[in-house]
Amino acid sequence: MSFVDPAVPGQVNIEFSSRASLRLRAANAVLRAILRPGLHAVCVAGESPLLRGDRAFRIANRVDVFAAPLRPARGTRREMVRFHDFRAEWLWHRDDPGPGEIEHGAILYFHGGGFVAGGLNSHRRHAARIGRTAGLPVLNVDYRQLPEGHITDTVDDALTAYRYLLDGGRAPERIVFAGDSAGGGLVFMAALAARARGMALPAGLMAIAPFADLDPAIRFAHPNDRTDSMLSARALSIPALIGFARDGVLDPAWSPVNHDFTGMPPTLIQVSDIEVLLPDSEALAERCAEAGVPHTLQLWNNAIHVFQAGADLLPDARAAVAEIGTFIRGVIDSHAGGFADRTTAA
Repeated sequence: MSFVDPAVPGQVNIEFSSRASLRLRAANAVLRAILRPGLHAVCVAGESPLLRGDRAFRIANRVDVFAAPLRPARGTRREMVRFHDFRAEWLWHRDDPGPGEIEHGAILYFHGGGFVAGGLNSHRRHAARIGRTAGLPVLNVDYRQLPEGHITDTVDDALTAYRYLLDGGRAPERIVFAGDSAGGGLVFMAALAARARGMALPAGLMAIAPFADLDPAIRFAHPNDRTDSMLSARALSIPALIGFARDGVLDPAWSPVNHDFTGMPPTLIQVSDIEVLLPDSEALAERCAEAGVPHTLQLWNNAIHVFQAGADLLPDARAAVAEIGTFIRGVIDSHAGGFADRTTAA
């Protein structure tokens, strides 16, 4: 990152990246010309009487099947975990601690996909890369999505996965919640729900371009609705207004941006300066600042949505993932002494 705005109590701590690489700018231009129009057409179809609602969501659910060829890097190990209502998958590199070595901690990862798409296949390579960078195993959670699960079910699945880690003997201060897009919003939903239920909070929260305000008004009013190369405010409004709303009403409590963040753990948020989810990220950072939560909002120049998943090709993505790894290791290592003392006492 090229510039850091020093943290000031009550103010958002922002880091700005240097100018986007030529590869990232080219990818942005290509996706804006091809992908955004395609997604717009899908949204229009999804709002039609023939596809509106469950039928459109079920079609979106199938996207993850086509992502099966996205294999993780060589040396990655996998282990399936099945819960009553959903499944998850451990990912770790053969040279790093595995899920059985609980003293090293873990990353609890929530994939993106607008609460209607994505899953273990689409995010296996990306999540494994983050784990490898941090030197930790990742539990990648395939939580319930629309139409099978409401947002409240999704949060329940996230907490169930967290309890699984805690019940397995992992200390909360050795766990980090991480996710992208819808999963990035779920990072905060899960942490707030854990706090509300009296559960110990994890060591840190990391979110990539979090979808954190289900009310689309904030995005329809933002200029980035015209500059995002992939998503639009209209596209993100469909899961919320058609899928989650009850009698046309969205409960503000479902959106983490509407909560007090007092007591939340250190937080890292990465987002592009041109994407439509920028206002969600800014609102989350503001909640952190208001509550005195240590946080950093990293703004990446001219980046595409969840560009970090393109680390095989984009130098900017590799740099962003390195920042994520540094953050995760930092918040976990900051508790290492206390964990060692507790283990010795036990």
